[in-house]
Amino acid sequence: MQVQDIMTSNPTCCDPDTSIQEAAALMAEKSVGSIPVLNDAGEPVGIVTDRDICCGAVAQGKTVETPVSEIMSNDLLTVSAGDDVESCCNKMEEKQVRRSVVTDESGKCCGVVAQADVAREASGAETAELVEEVSQPKKKSGCC
Repeated sequence: MQVQDIMTSNPTCCDPDTSIQEAAALMAEKSVGSIPVLNDAGEPVGIVTDRDICCGAVAQGKTVETPVSEIMSNDLLTVSAGDDVESCCNKMEEKQVRRSVVTDESGKCCGVVAQADVAREASGAETAELVEEVSQPKKKSGCC
């Protein structure tokens, strides 16, 4: 099974200058917890989550006009639509993320695959492993 078989196609997206209020309204309207942030060419440059807005913006006293570029995650995971689901899950486990932006052959955003998509479509063992690995405390780098 390939990522394109389980992903959400044509996800709601925004650009880096979108305000956090606009992003939150889009999330509420579309009932999603994250929105890919795309440059003018349609390539993903980040992802903004409801947690970024709550814990990153509100907790820091940012205004509703704050652009998502100030709070988004820049270190996003991308996978190709043609990747197999197992490979995608392995990457999500390694980075400990619950979602990945899916790109087409030209590097443009064409979808999102989330932990919930895997749970609905993949094997029970694959789903259990993904949930377990993503839910582990973040791995610390360094020697100590």
